[in-house]
Amino acid sequence: MPYLLHSFLVISKFPGKLKVFPCNLKTMSSQENGSPEFPTWPEYKLPDLLSTESVRQVHAAIESEWDPLQRSACQTAAGRALWKHVVHDPLADILAGETYLKSLHEKIKKDCVNKAREISGVILAVRTLWFDSKLEAALHSFDNREAQVVLLGAGMDARAYRLSCLKESNVFEVDFPDVLQIKATLLQAAMDSTNDHQYLMMTAKSITRVEADIRSNDWLEKLQISGFMPEKNTVWVLEGILYYLTHPQATEVLKIIADKCSLTQTVLLADFMNKPSTSLSSSTFHFYSDWPDHLLPSLGFSHVKLSQIGDPDAHFGLLHDPLNLFNKLRSLPRSVQTHPDDGTPCCRLYLVEASGSPKQNIP
Repeated sequence: MPYLLHSFLVISKFPGKLKVFPCNLKTMSSQENGSPEFPTWPEYKLPDLLSTESVRQVHAAIESEWDPLQRSACQTAAGRALWKHVVHDPLADILAGETYLKSLHEKIKKDCVNKAREISGVILAVRTLWFDSKLEAALHSFDNREAQVVLLGAGMDARAYRLSCLKESNVFEVDFPDVLQIKATLLQAAMDSTNDHQYLMMTAKSITRVEADIRSNDWLEKLQISGFMPEKNTVWVLEGILYYLTHPQATEVLKIIADKCSLTQTVLLADFMNKPSTSLSSSTFHFYSDWPDHLLPSLGFSHVKLSQIGDPDAHFGLLHDPLNLFNKLRSLPRSVQTHPDDGTPCCRLYLVEASGSPKQNIP
């Protein structure tokens, strides 16, 4: 199982209140990284809303009816909820559901007791913070601050409700119909609750949910019918989605986005697995790229910047141990696919920002 998802797939049973416990996370100095100090793992209490019959039925349907790709949306939300001391996402726990919250919390508990060098979910926390920071920077870089943000495979993403940088942006969430419908049901439950999430407010200028399968050939048409304007500055967010697609599907999606560089300022934010990561779960993960910084220019992007977990712009004060998995991988050339010390696969996750515009495409 690739390192980035193994944390989420252990189901456990324990009481509803998740206690604080000692953890080997090094105390983070606010002077060093702007984060508060956390010498222990923050206490977590399951929201009362998760215990209501209507919400329990919704999450029971998710567990019984959704496939691994769809359920990954709840796993991602669980990671954001349990790393709430660094990721601000007040809706994450409701969108995740009790099963995935308990599963990940049990894994974190074991990691802390065992003094693991990497705490489960840290890669997801770093990935979320990287996407948040790059999205804000991209929006600020546009000539015209009004922009569109398209979340492909949006899942349980709640950025439209938590990021103030979206206040002048029209947000489009694209995903399977049942995912978007259940997400809307959970958000409505949070809005109607008198005990939880009374602060549910949209921070984006607008939000439009587009029911479409990006593996099909009509998702762009459906997006445009829903109000997407191809000539308007756009940030495309593909977080945790590309590796679930086949190579032809992923390449086609990336090419469609790259083609927009000839029309307007276009920014792509995406994460890529390398080959060893996908081969560890070949039934779930398909698309990979060992060199996305070479692939994307060939498709039409003018500028590409690649980061690995633990790089200066992709650690956020959460990866101090020089011997943790991510820092060990960064010390090896990217061409190395098997670790020379122990023979394990070098499973890498690349965080990639690519961009282009009509001006940059002029010969």
